[in-house]
Amino acid sequence: MGILSGNPKEEPLHSGEVFYLWTHLFETKAFLVTLQVLTNHTGDHDLKLFLGDLKDNCLMQGAEQVETIVKEAGIRLPPAPPDRPNVEVQDIPAGARFNDPEIAAMVLKEVNGGMLLASTIMGISIRKDITELYRNIHTQLADYAAKLLDVNKDKGWIVPPPLMVK
Repeated sequence: MGILSGNPKEEPLHSGEVFYLWTHLFETKAFLVTLQVLTNHTGDHDLKLFLGDLKDNCLMQGAEQVETIVKEAGIRLPPAPPDRPNVEVQDIPAGARFNDPEIAAMVLKEVNGGMLLASTIMGISIRKDITELYRNIHTQLADYAAKLLDVNKDKGWIVPPPLMVK
């Protein structure tokens, strides 16, 4: 096996791993800034706590781990958009403000997309450490999707598709 038979952290990345690691890091940095904006728009206390928890305990940790791998491989890091200032929700005009159910739906879409990306990276990676990292990221995102589902149900924000009742 040659170069692929030793410590996975010493194995070179193949082009697919480079592309997906870099892209994941770029998109995560952009989504972290989006979360800052959405947090500013959130009026619901529980949703605001969820967004902060998602940002601090899931997305930032995953991004830091991916950034370490990218740096160690000698790959230029993607640019990060600038942080957004904190504003009070009442300072945002009503017509320009996202509603809490809209925010929950947007965030759930991003979390679900993150799980798909994590599955893709697990599937294309030949380095065991990367596969394990993205298995953990996928599991964390699934846990946060379930938490957000609970918030949506508790708040009455779920809009179910037509139900098949006979």
